[in-house]
Amino acid sequence: MFVDSHAHIDGPEFEADRQEVIQRARDAGVSAILNIGTGDPHSGALERSIELAEKHQDLYAAIGTHPHDSRLFDHQAEQRIADLIQQSGRVIAWGEIGLDFHYDNSPRDVQMEVFRRQLQLARAALLPVIIHTREAEKETIEILRSEWQGSGLPGIMHCFSGTLELAEKAVDLGMFISFSGIVTFKKAEDLRNVATEVPLDRLLIETDCPYLSPVPYRGKRNEPAYVVEVAKCLAELRGVSLEEMGRITAENFAGLFKLDLLKLR
Repeated sequence: MFVDSHAHIDGPEFEADRQEVIQRARDAGVSAILNIGTGDPHSGALERSIELAEKHQDLYAAIGTHPHDSRLFDHQAEQRIADLIQQSGRVIAWGEIGLDFHYDNSPRDVQMEVFRRQLQLARAALLPVIIHTREAEKETIEILRSEWQGSGLPGIMHCFSGTLELAEKAVDLGMFISFSGIVTFKKAEDLRNVATEVPLDRLLIETDCPYLSPVPYRGKRNEPAYVVEVAKCLAELRGVSLEEMGRITAENFAGLFKLDLLKLR
């Protein structure tokens, strides 16, 4: 049993064969997929993610405004996200939200303001958060300490590629650490070293598909079935069987979101 804790299969990359992709994931032993709705909050992208989750019992949705789109976040977007969460029981997290100082698609001060506001809204809605951080480790931790610490709510540092120090600080703040196909890359030795240190009860796996296909699928479109390769890499690093790593990460996912593990089988 495996869980893909972060995927984007509602997008145009899967328009031609989405059902086949979902079936291949099931055939590979993937019992649940958390599909993340991102994009312009006024464009219908968030609704698209929820609609997909409502069609498939093994899919869940998360919605929020990605740091790339922070400049588009306004009162209307805030209200739309809040309304969608109230209307659908398939939304189990707020995100992905955070900071991206690599691309700077939105001004950094706007990113930080919107990150803070969405953490406040997620906290009020009693929802876990999905965190995106790139080249903004210090600022991400500072904002999480300010807005999330003491909430009693968990979250996920998604597609983790940071330092052990970041992972440790995030775990202290109630976060789970989710590894993607990056951990399988030849030059990712530092990240694999981090993966050996994260507590087993805070580990998650993901694809972030259609991006970041793991070895041996690099260069191809990523899809949820390939999350098994991430689990395989972590299992080898931690000295456990593939089946055990699948069980551990699936139990972590179920516990984080208060889901019945039996329903994920």
